[in-house]
Amino acid sequence: MSFRALKVGMLGLAWGLGVASCGLAQGAADQEGAAPVSQPAYVFSFFRDNGQAGVYLALSDDAVQWRELNGGKPVLVPKVGGKLARDPSICKGGDGRYHMVWTSSWTDQGFGLAHSKDLLDWSAQEFVAVNQDEPRAKNTWAPEIFYDDASGLYWVIWATTMEGAFPETQVKADKGYNHRIYAVTTRDFQAWSPRKLFYNGGFNVIDAFLFRHEGRYGLVVKDETVEPTPAKDLHIVWSLKGVDGPWEKVGPAFTNNQDAWAEGPAVIRVNDRWLVYFDQYNKGGYGALETRDFQSFARIEVSLPAGIRHGTIVAVDAQTAERLRQK
Repeated sequence: MSFRALKVGMLGLAWGLGVASCGLAQGAADQEGAAPVSQPAYVFSFFRDNGQAGVYLALSDDAVQWRELNGGKPVLVPKVGGKLARDPSICKGGDGRYHMVWTSSWTDQGFGLAHSKDLLDWSAQEFVAVNQDEPRAKNTWAPEIFYDDASGLYWVIWATTMEGAFPETQVKADKGYNHRIYAVTTRDFQAWSPRKLFYNGGFNVIDAFLFRHEGRYGLVVKDETVEPTPAKDLHIVWSLKGVDGPWEKVGPAFTNNQDAWAEGPAVIRVNDRWLVYFDQYNKGGYGALETRDFQSFARIEVSLPAGIRHGTIVAVDAQTAERLRQK
């Protein structure tokens, strides 16, 4: 699929809008502080190894105890770009369908895209080449998709290194990588807004996850700093205005890089608490924290399928959950 950046139309207005975050980031709508309604089940999308086999799913009634679906087989096998399916992110849209984006290789100029009515059977895959017009772009990593039910817009944010950009944070140990977060929007997955710098906190950053809490927009981001001391931990940064910032100064780390390096955050609201999952990639396995205010966090014990690598979580209704259990 070619990236039709010139077919902007009304999409160009999207950057100034303050919009609601996608349902994948919460158990129910958090519109203007409204009390959430409990969801009956949750689906975790993830990959294994290098992402060559595809996207796997797990189901949970409480977002803590997970069991793998589809007989342990991937529900989507990658066929576009570099033919990997890493960092899958799923959102349920206003059309009632689920929409998924993923990292298609370590060096691609775009990301993979597919759609489904039931999370098991997926449409023909497309390649959205958001960086094909930028020769300095080294990669397109960890896309996250969010649906704004107020405007009907889908947002996709991801990390890219633009060679030569942001020299103040370029260090030799990064081996040429120096990421910032970028974004595009679409209404129909045909016409896309121009690529825009979404978040620059003054440090090498990847794996941004957008959420909304008490009427405020927040990002969970990974500090990818290597020198002089590796950071490799997760932080929260809050928007001063709308979904696309401007952004406050990044908050302190809420993961401990002495225990494990963390990346690939997945945030989900479950009743009156929030859960933050993250990939402990240098030691293997997963970590999870719970919070109610994004200021204090407590470790929780979770049960996940073996070999899981990072992905995201989406709440599903009872009918969808039952179909997934049956299959």
